[in-house]
Amino acid sequence: MSSLQPMSEQGQALPGLPQQSDAPLIVYIDFKSPYAFLAVEPTRKMLAANGILADWRPFVLNIGSYLGTAKLAKDGSVQQQSRSQEQWSGVKYAYFDCRRYANLTANTIRGTVKIWDTNLPAIGMWWLKLHESLAQQNDPEGLLQRYIDAVYLPFWRREFDAEDIHAVTAALAQIGAPVEGFEAFAAAQGGSFNQSFQIEAFNSGVYGVPTYLLPGQQDATGEPCRFFGREHLPRIKWLLTQGTGTAPDVAYSLPQPLDAQVLEKCASQPGVTAGAKELPVYFDFKSPNSYLALAELLAMRGHGITLQWHPFDHKPLNNPVPAKADDDRSVMHRRIRGEYIAADIQRYAPHPLADIYLTTDCDVANMGLLWVAKAAPNVVDDYVEAVFLALWREHEDIAQTEVVLELLVRVMGDDFDVAAWTEFSAGPGKQALAAATARAADAGITYAPTMTLGDEPFQGRAQLPLVRARLLAGI
Repeated sequence: MSSLQPMSEQGQALPGLPQQSDAPLIVYIDFKSPYAFLAVEPTRKMLAANGILADWRPFVLNIGSYLGTAKLAKDGSVQQQSRSQEQWSGVKYAYFDCRRYANLTANTIRGTVKIWDTNLPAIGMWWLKLHESLAQQNDPEGLLQRYIDAVYLPFWRREFDAEDIHAVTAALAQIGAPVEGFEAFAAAQGGSFNQSFQIEAFNSGVYGVPTYLLPGQQDATGEPCRFFGREHLPRIKWLLTQGTGTAPDVAYSLPQPLDAQVLEKCASQPGVTAGAKELPVYFDFKSPNSYLALAELLAMRGHGITLQWHPFDHKPLNNPVPAKADDDRSVMHRRIRGEYIAADIQRYAPHPLADIYLTTDCDVANMGLLWVAKAAPNVVDDYVEAVFLALWREHEDIAQTEVVLELLVRVMGDDFDVAAWTEFSAGPGKQALAAATARAADAGITYAPTMTLGDEPFQGRAQLPLVRARLLAGI
């Protein structure tokens, strides 16, 4: 038995390695993560519907190592902080995004006043895993699942002190779990195990939550398949149930039934899209995530939705730097995250992508888009698709005027006026592109692709089910 395997009197052992389990799925969560909170119920439903057992484990995030730190005063003002403007923007969007999905299910997510240390409630999970079998840990009436709710729900209402051992003990007692010996366990064996396990989990590639590992299935590197985020549940289900046909894309699941009253609860400006079926899409041709979203975006047209394409210059992905012996947690996190993002893009790509770190100048192609949108709006979708395919599938250099000219001729046919296009691209087109870029900046757009409903941003193609539902309901 590994040094990371304390065993209870009941005979249950804690895991020896972060990537190994007797269950076909490992689910890592952290109580201070709103994204993990939102993932719990859809994960439970997927497991129950397919008769699958999961090994639920805690992973304690070190948020300061990648998002900086901040603490709010009682009046809500920032008392202390070490975040860049980019980090603040990411944090604010994350809470905004999580709250709208929480509102769909009548859950509450209140922004935290500080970055909490959630090691104690994590140890509470280990304690329960010592007292229940794997089947019991997945039973909705079992101790572990009820404990998860007993901590998550009050924590996000700001009614649970995650750093108070007595609060954790009270949560255990509330669900009828054994509490005798827990505090001693937390102070000694449990605390030591948790500390060691967290380090090993991070070193094995778990950097965020929710993270899903499939120990029985390997990726291209020979490691267990790893997914970060609840948007991967469709693919995870497909893999665990040996699905056939085309593997599903990422998508945030929506509660059912989903009617207008439910949808209104998640809209910051209900009625702003009433009667409209137009979807603004901010994108970048050189963004691999924009390319991966293309098929799902074009499919929106089948629901009578018109796409409005807005080009902007998205910051290219960072190519992870090689590991060094003296790397600190922050450097390691950026590398692990970067490597995961690269692998995930290739996993969902319709074909292998030669270079996901493209820095191609897209100005000519973007001016072509603005030209088509004005001269022949009925084929603007065809032009966008043609440019994407030329860049990512055919590896053509869309920075070259000749390449874009050929695409314009192909898409517009006899309607293409070479002289008018040449005049446009030489002057007015540059001004129009500068104005379009400024509008994106004024709207606070930083991620490609971003869809908007009124002033509400939706980052990434996983948002499309909610975006579509909102548009069709006029909300």
